[in-house]
Amino acid sequence: MATAAATSASEPEAESTAGPKADREEDEVKAARTRRKVLSRAVAAATYKTMGPGWDQQEEGVSESDGDEYAMASSAESSPGEYEWEYDEEEEKNQLEIERLEEQLSINVYDYNCHVDLIRLLRLEGELTKVRMARQKMSEIFPLTEELWLEWLHDEISMAQDGLDREHVYDLFEKAVKDYICPNIWLEYGQYSVGGIGQKGGLEKVRSVFERALSSVGLHMTKGLALWEAYREFESAIVEAARLEKVHSLFRRQLAIPLYDMEATFAEYEEWSEDPVPESVIQNYNKALQQLEKYKPYEEALLQAEAPRLSEYQAYIDFEMKIGDPARIQLIFERALVENCLVPDLWIRYSQYLDRQLKVKDLVLSVHNRAVRNCPWTVALWSRYLLAMERHGVDHQVISVTFEKALNAGFIQATDYVEIWQAYLDYLRRRVDFKQDSSKELEELRAAFTRALEYLKQEVEERFNESGDPSCVIMQNWARIEARLCNNMQKARELWDSIMTRGNAKYANMWLEYYNLERAHGDTQHCRKALHRAVQCTSDYPEHVCEVLLTMERTEGSLEDWDIAVQKTETRLARVNEQRMKAAEKEAALVQQEEEKAEQRKRARAEKKALKKKKKTRGPEKRGADEDDEREWGDDEEEQPSKRRRVENSIPAAGETQNVEVAAGLAGKCATVDVEPPSKQKEKAASLKRDMPKVLHDSSKDSITVFVSNLPYSMQEPDVKLRPLFEACGEVVQIRPIFSNRGDFRGYCYVEFKEEKSALQALEMDRKSVEGRPMFVSPCVDKSKNPDFKVFRYSTSLEKHKLFISGLPFSCTKEELEEICKAHGTVKDLRLVTNRAGKPKGLAYVEYENESQASQAVMKMDGMTIKENVIKVAISNPPQRKVPEKPETRKAAGGPMLLPQTYGARGKGRTQLSLLPRALQRPSAAAPQAENGPAAAPAVATPAATEAPKMSNADFAKLFLRK
Repeated sequence: MATAAATSASEPEAESTAGPKADREEDEVKAARTRRKVLSRAVAAATYKTMGPGWDQQEEGVSESDGDEYAMASSAESSPGEYEWEYDEEEEKNQLEIERLEEQLSINVYDYNCHVDLIRLLRLEGELTKVRMARQKMSEIFPLTEELWLEWLHDEISMAQDGLDREHVYDLFEKAVKDYICPNIWLEYGQYSVGGIGQKGGLEKVRSVFERALSSVGLHMTKGLALWEAYREFESAIVEAARLEKVHSLFRRQLAIPLYDMEATFAEYEEWSEDPVPESVIQNYNKALQQLEKYKPYEEALLQAEAPRLSEYQAYIDFEMKIGDPARIQLIFERALVENCLVPDLWIRYSQYLDRQLKVKDLVLSVHNRAVRNCPWTVALWSRYLLAMERHGVDHQVISVTFEKALNAGFIQATDYVEIWQAYLDYLRRRVDFKQDSSKELEELRAAFTRALEYLKQEVEERFNESGDPSCVIMQNWARIEARLCNNMQKARELWDSIMTRGNAKYANMWLEYYNLERAHGDTQHCRKALHRAVQCTSDYPEHVCEVLLTMERTEGSLEDWDIAVQKTETRLARVNEQRMKAAEKEAALVQQEEEKAEQRKRARAEKKALKKKKKTRGPEKRGADEDDEREWGDDEEEQPSKRRRVENSIPAAGETQNVEVAAGLAGKCATVDVEPPSKQKEKAASLKRDMPKVLHDSSKDSITVFVSNLPYSMQEPDVKLRPLFEACGEVVQIRPIFSNRGDFRGYCYVEFKEEKSALQALEMDRKSVEGRPMFVSPCVDKSKNPDFKVFRYSTSLEKHKLFISGLPFSCTKEELEEICKAHGTVKDLRLVTNRAGKPKGLAYVEYENESQASQAVMKMDGMTIKENVIKVAISNPPQRKVPEKPETRKAAGGPMLLPQTYGARGKGRTQLSLLPRALQRPSAAAPQAENGPAAAPAVATPAATEAPKMSNADFAKLFLRK
């Protein structure tokens, strides 16, 4: 090859020598530059397989003349500078992208896709040293997929020359088989080890690899067959008379396992064996065939389904768990994790099985380690890993390093950091021998508690704007340890003082926890002091704290202590009751005001309704009584509740009504036609829409009619614009848009088809975008016959694969947001929330392919800045849609009419808790129960039912303490 290159390069070299010196120097520069471009691309594809592991050193040692020869040989028919601009542009683009990816990884080393892209570009550019470093760095952080490992192994195998290189490849294979269960990697490992059979211990190495491969994936029903056959072929190639039994053994072992295409293996054994197949082998073979039939439905379900096939694997795992074969259970878990490695629940279930059943140290710790590498954001996996390491006696230093990795994993919630700190502190506490007054382990535990509190305050609160530990659980545990195990009540009291100063002094349960600790390990004086402070500070259940104080003084205190306690408790309860009565009176006054406002609104609506009815009777066309009963298309009675729009403000005032009537009376008397201004033309168009004759509803056509809603209110001529859209489903008889009294389009219409199948096909157009809004297409339902019919388009339950994004800038487009979200997974759907006018509200819903991608996106995108707006990202969990309360349910049997829920001008407040005391809410007597509910109430209510009895402070206290 070198000779041919030299021959082909001799003529151009001679020509360049004959030219001027400047041309010669320019040609040399161009040739050297072209050599670098060729080496960066051609060598990456060809030299990997031909030149061995030292090609990069060879490249450094190549002289410039050799480079010219290589450049000329690679461009036999074209000059080196012909494609120079292409190489320059492409190389510059790749180098810039490599620098960007390296910078991004320096900021966030857990960006999986960034690692993959960097390795791909470095491999394309032929940067051997850098691509090795990039692969090594990625493999230390993440488990690599089968494709990434095979690519890495093939590159290294093609460059391996001597024994040291072969050992390096062996080490890579050992790392590869630990990440995931990969039959193809085991097969490559076995075949590669065959190439070293001539070295010392080569035969034992091959057999060891194949035996381990069979232990790992030999039970794989669809892919295990290839390993058995490769192992048999190897043994058959080196077979001797003394080693025939080895091949027999492999055949018999394989035939005892249920595998696909095992009938062909049995036939091959019969043909290969000179003796008849033993009866025991036939029995094991038939038993394996029967087992195969049981497994086939689950294997076929996996073959027919599409990845990641989580539900199919879950069913398969349940089946294997019932049978109870540990080897097969482990195999099916490993197979499921290959495609579902980002599902934390699957890792938890697998590790829990290993912890409780197999309890093999190396296997258990390996699975826990792989789990946290695949799902580092899941705190439960880290906690279980720490417990497993402690359970199997791992060195303390290793456990501490693992804990530090957990702190840097990037959890999603502030409470996750509290949980991991608790797990680590529990571990440190179990190491301490509290029989000694002081020890190294005890000092390490106290230092860890101190660091935990500082970490939660400085790191977690700054990131999440919350402590994650509002009840100070970690500090409480520390105080218990100091009091119970270290007999250090002074330190425990200091900790409890700190707990109370962090906003917990108003809770009775916190004071009672402190009191119980003092009772068990302190003294009476401090117990009394704690309860006196509790009486003054508690705001949720002061009666309970007062009762505890009085009980203690009754059994242990002196008369003076008793008097002081009674005086303090009475004063405190009197003040509390006074505050509650004022709050109750204020709430009752507000309720009465709202009730009066509701009554005023009711009268106003009645007056408007009477005015509207009076206006209709004055019109030129009077309806008969029978015609009034007819239901018309577009009437309010036909509107679905979720699509209804308020029209109170659309009724003209009295003066406007008179003007309309006068204009109607003068119509026809004026024969002249004047040019009207645009505003007049708009009013005239609206009046024409109002005067359009309404089409009577024919309920027999419901099956061929669909209800279309959520259309833009600004749509002009909806029937004209929607007709081409629905004619794709079939022949359209009529499109009837609905307008308000002012002639404005109300955003919905009815589409009537000629055939029923066309209407059914039109339902599939639901959610189709029309002028930037999703169009809703629903069946046409007579609501007078089906009052409960309602179609709500969006889910109101927790959707783990969907994100809710808030705080978006109004200028952010769907394309821009989709580009940002695609960096963290496959985006199946993205919806920007808009108001009725189609303007953005700064909210969006993003649906990913699976839960793991959504979890990753939350972790990476929450707090991101988009166009100077800091967005918030969370898993979609919309509130339940409120169902309108029926009028008949407002009145409780045996009691007065319940107050209607009324809200202010801004709707509901943040809290839905009633501030009215339960004593005032509770009816005076329980209603008698009938078979299917409360019995009927008496016709006349007694005065006792309407007037609440007067109660003393003690009565109030009992009522408030009642659960």
